[in-house]
Amino acid sequence: MDEVRERMLEMVNKAKSSEQPLSWFEDLYRHSNRDRGQIPWDWKEPHPFLVEWSNKNEASGRALVVGSGLGEDASFLWKRGWSVTAFDISEEAVEWARHLHKETDIDWAAGDLLNPEQGWFGEFDLVLEVHILQAIPEEIRKRALTNLAPMLASEGKLVCIGRLADEPNILESGPPWPLTWDFINQIGEGLEEVEKHSSFISGKEGKRYRAVWKNT
Repeated sequence: MDEVRERMLEMVNKAKSSEQPLSWFEDLYRHSNRDRGQIPWDWKEPHPFLVEWSNKNEASGRALVVGSGLGEDASFLWKRGWSVTAFDISEEAVEWARHLHKETDIDWAAGDLLNPEQGWFGEFDLVLEVHILQAIPEEIRKRALTNLAPMLASEGKLVCIGRLADEPNILESGPPWPLTWDFINQIGEGLEEVEKHSSFISGKEGKRYRAVWKNT
């Protein structure tokens, strides 16, 4: 895994000095030759915080999965009865996920959180973001977060999951860049706070958070 991470950081640093600082996502997926072991954030299962939330919330409707990667969270929601749209900035990730989950009728799309489809705004009963904001540099992250809440329908829920920075003054090299509660709170500005949870996950490094808001 150290070798995989080093390769990823080389791509991150190369993209940082280009006009497309997020192009490394596509580079990483394409150079993996569809070997899931080369994707450092691929857990090969839905995030346990999503599973836990879903078990406590018997809901369904239209769901949007942001930065869907190889589609485990999207597939999980689909199996739970949601009508799912899932997008990722990497076209290769989208095609790979479509192949992995071909038994579903998920609407897969290549897309960018900085410039979402206009038809998505105000349309979803659930917007799910897992480990995406923490994977992009702060100056881009601040612009991206403002597009999450507007995609909620009335009474829709926004669920964000990621790594928590317990010590705000400690700088960590990333990605990922763990997020502080101060930053996380900005994601849900204008929404009703439903939940703020943090705990460790067995076998995974660092404390994780789940924040949930409701559109009123």
